[in-house]
Amino acid sequence: MKKKIAVFTTGWCTEILSQFLKGLMTALSEDEADIFLFLCYSTFADTPARRHGEMNIFELPDLRDFDGAIVFGSGLDFRDRVDRIVEKCREANVPLILQGTRRPGMCSILSDNIQGTQELVRHLREKHDVRRIIFLAGTKDSFDSEQRLLAVREFLSENHCEEDLIDVYYTGWEIAAVTRFIDGLCAEKRPLPDAFICANDGLAMEACITLNKHGYDVPGDILVTGYDYIDDSKVFDPAIATVDQCFDTIGETAARLWKEYMSDAVNVRDEVIPCRFVPGESCGCFDFRDSDKIRRHMGREAYKKRGMTTYFNRRLDSIDSTIRSCLTYEDFKSDLHRFLLENHEHEGDSFHVLLEPNFSLSIYDNAVKLSTEGYGKYMEVLYSAEDGAVFTGERIESHDLIPGYRADGPNHLYIFLPLHEADCSYGYLVFRDCIDKIENRFLYTYENRMGLVFEKFHRALTLDITNKRLLNLMHRDVLTRVNNRVAYEDKENYLQAQIISDPDFRFAIAMFDVNNLKLINDSGGHEAGDEYLVRACRLICNVFKHSPVYRIGGDEFVAVLTGEDYENRDALMTRINDLMSPYSATLPLPADYVSIACGLSVFDPGRDNSASDVAKRADEAMYRDKTEKKKG
Repeated sequence: MKKKIAVFTTGWCTEILSQFLKGLMTALSEDEADIFLFLCYSTFADTPARRHGEMNIFELPDLRDFDGAIVFGSGLDFRDRVDRIVEKCREANVPLILQGTRRPGMCSILSDNIQGTQELVRHLREKHDVRRIIFLAGTKDSFDSEQRLLAVREFLSENHCEEDLIDVYYTGWEIAAVTRFIDGLCAEKRPLPDAFICANDGLAMEACITLNKHGYDVPGDILVTGYDYIDDSKVFDPAIATVDQCFDTIGETAARLWKEYMSDAVNVRDEVIPCRFVPGESCGCFDFRDSDKIRRHMGREAYKKRGMTTYFNRRLDSIDSTIRSCLTYEDFKSDLHRFLLENHEHEGDSFHVLLEPNFSLSIYDNAVKLSTEGYGKYMEVLYSAEDGAVFTGERIESHDLIPGYRADGPNHLYIFLPLHEADCSYGYLVFRDCIDKIENRFLYTYENRMGLVFEKFHRALTLDITNKRLLNLMHRDVLTRVNNRVAYEDKENYLQAQIISDPDFRFAIAMFDVNNLKLINDSGGHEAGDEYLVRACRLICNVFKHSPVYRIGGDEFVAVLTGEDYENRDALMTRINDLMSPYSATLPLPADYVSIACGLSVFDPGRDNSASDVAKRADEAMYRDKTEKKKG
């Protein structure tokens, strides 16, 4: 049976994460082990609710079912979440390996930020005579960012020039923060440094763009460096001078440490992986690497990528329109299942969509709340295929994670992504063996769009059901439960539209007035009167079974006859008169007493311009009937 290793991180660091996973998977190729990657796309700029909803995916696995866990800290820079994962691993007695961060009693894999950064600073001073430096940091909680800042400080201290570090600005890893900072410097006309040293390549590229916007040339007027050596920074103009952390080696090291855990040979320690400084155009070193060759290669790939992106967006638009056209939850399930069954080229032959049962229940019952902490005991299977075999069950237990999962065969990488609205969980998605979809941010786009369309569907159907219930209440008579006067007015409008649009349209209106209601109210009270009205209404409904009945006043009812009831209208009027009690104004009245005055009028296209014309004649006929019944 294969082992199971859980990996926790965010997906923003696409390239270094993919390098790490490739190294990890390569090192495990001779072992029987599947990797379960719990991935989200939360940022420090998110609202607390959205951030919570994204990182709720980390609560999905029951770590007692796993043989090891890894936190990829270069992507997961939220201290509270890392602490939570550490706590869960300790409770489950599962070996945990931390990358890019430290916790007491845990093995950590760290990049030699000190050596790599000091090599970078030495290069800037000795080759480019840099004296004034601003450091654009990540967060104060980030081990890597703080180590890089420490390396700058130590190098400058050793060379007795601490004052060369003129400022440190924490960006929270947000590129927009870089723009705001440099915009502020320029607006205040503060002197710029000789170089910006940035905690990663993304911050460095944004610094170059913002400086250029203000008329500064990089590297002509100012130098910029980054960290991570990602593909985007290699083809950026200027190519970013940076530090390669060798994340494939870090992945291999994580696999080695896990194997030591499995053989009880591990010693809790830090593994430090050497880094290397890579000069580039952004520090004025144009001849160190052939950036133009890389750019030409990326240019050839751009056309292919654009075509794939266009096709992919059309795919997501089709999913969107499929879901939003559904009028019920049953339609939603069947239509999306059929859509994915017929075409799942982008998702692959192993793809799963699982929903919280409360997703559907909360649509129909406002008292049912969506979970904000973890996941329920069971998950509803909306769509599930493993190696092309479609799962036919309706639900699985949450700790099983994947319908149809097999703990034998080749090793696989399973990627779990959350579906949610703010902090409310809808469920999750599972992809398999698709590192390329991490690199090109396919998974981010897919998760984001699916979450949005599920949210729109959930809200729209909930609102529609609520409106229908309110409309039903607005149109329903509280006492008799038949339609009320508001509903009858709507019916009259409908009849008027039919009169105008259909020359052959035929209908009749029957008017009813319940006799002796005041007598019963005065003798037995209003409760007796209400019971009498209910009996009378029941008689009308039982006779005119195929016609809508309306209570339009205290003791007045009306029925609109079409179809079968219209054809049998005279027989039905005879029948209701036969079934009712003889008129009597003498007390006591029998317990089952019902007396109703009735009047019927048929629409005559030669004389009637509206439904109200028909209703007026029916009302007149009803009052004639009342007079006749009173005469006895």
